[in-house]
Amino acid sequence: MVEPNDVPPALLLPKLAEDLRRREAIRPPAWAAFVRTGVHAQQAPMQPDWWYLRSASVLRKVYLKGHVGGTRLASEYGGKRDRGSAPYHARSGSRSIAREILQQLERAGLLESKKALGRRVSPAGSKLLAAACREVLKGLAEKEPALAKYQ
Repeated sequence: MVEPNDVPPALLLPKLAEDLRRREAIRPPAWAAFVRTGVHAQQAPMQPDWWYLRSASVLRKVYLKGHVGGTRLASEYGGKRDRGSAPYHARSGSRSIAREILQQLERAGLLESKKALGRRVSPAGSKLLAAACREVLKGLAEKEPALAKYQ
């Protein structure tokens, strides 16, 4: 079976974002066009489909890390805060974005919640990830025959 570990994220995430875009439960909220992704960011994301890419990335991270909560995801998507002439310091990303994406993925049936542990990928989410990984590897195997053994 193909897993997200076997596929480069730069190729997997756009394909997964395309699959998530077709689902009704995954939609950017009205404030998504104006929000910064954390205190370390100076402006809102420039890509028009950044919400779907972030949702795909969150789904992949939850698959790889197991039980995950919103605070841990926020720290995953954090960055360095520019403090002028003072040294940079690490800052967490937006917990509101992480929470909203987790809730949307859960409503779509791709994540399931455990009370004290956080969220993990449901069987439907694993199936979606595996299908996307197979498609990406299939396209890679056509370009590079040496990668056909991973299918």
